[in-house]
Amino acid sequence: MIKHSSENFARPPFTVNVSRGNMVESRHQVVAAISDSHGKLMKSWGQVDSPVYLRSAIKPLQALPLIESGAADALNISEKELSLACASHTGEPIHVEAVESWLGRIGLDISDLECGRHWPTYDPAARALAAAGQEPTAAHNNCSGKHSGFLSTALHLKEPLKGYINRDHPVQKRIVAVLEEFTDLDLSEAPVGIDGCSIPTIGIPLQNAALAFARFADPKKMSAERAAACRRLQQAIAKYPEMIAGSDRLCTALDGAANGRIIAKVGAEAVYLAALPEAGIGIAIKALDGTTRAAEAALGAILEDLGVLDDKIHQAVDPYIRPVLRNRNDMAVGDITVVLNN
Repeated sequence: MIKHSSENFARPPFTVNVSRGNMVESRHQVVAAISDSHGKLMKSWGQVDSPVYLRSAIKPLQALPLIESGAADALNISEKELSLACASHTGEPIHVEAVESWLGRIGLDISDLECGRHWPTYDPAARALAAAGQEPTAAHNNCSGKHSGFLSTALHLKEPLKGYINRDHPVQKRIVAVLEEFTDLDLSEAPVGIDGCSIPTIGIPLQNAALAFARFADPKKMSAERAAACRRLQQAIAKYPEMIAGSDRLCTALDGAANGRIIAKVGAEAVYLAALPEAGIGIAIKALDGTTRAAEAALGAILEDLGVLDDKIHQAVDPYIRPVLRNRNDMAVGDITVVLNN
């Protein structure tokens, strides 16, 4: 149950300003919530009780059944692969080779992936692939690690491998059960769409998403098995942050520099979720216009407001959360700033 603080009512969305010269050129509106693991809504901006598709930001929770089912241990899933199971990766060789190796080791191959294919989102990787005269496969899909986890769980539990992306498949039903426990919601009537990688994506209010990541951050009130699975994923992401995203990505920079103190995960359409294990806090963000630059700046401002960004983290993440805008001649022409309306 979400318990509202008296400070939280009527606070509007906050603004991310994009300036050029001495004038604000564009403005992004951001809705966000901060919760503790007991369900106290510590702070919020905008309408945080309306459902939002969390998209790939929810992947760490979707990866929990991989561990809880026993599949991770039975199939010798490594820490690097656990981080990859939570990833929206850039399709670099380290990601593609890891997916291919993982599937091959358990007797499957790329043809078993039902996520679809696309070119690597990291431009040098896409250019190298094209220069070699090759086409992308499903292993290049940014969600191929998550799907490898789904296949591993189904294989271990002797469930059908075909159709694991469907809403009525046991793999997806387990994920819904996990989300219901973490969010304190009955999701049977929640909005459902189809994600980019073809699995269901469920509409969840940001206040409940923040609660879910707070419980992921501080799972001690959950079963011992679930708490251990949460901590195992946290450790894997902190140890192998390059697997959860890749080169030139905020998730990798932040999760690596924070060394387990912050676990952040982006989702499509400008969603960000973050867990702060030491504080037992969860953060949920949505830029209403779907612009990732706004969500990244917003996450940075909230983390700064919470006092968790030290000099080491700032050095790693400032190019993403406080970017200097440059033109084609590399001249500094503007910046991005956040007005939190505290």
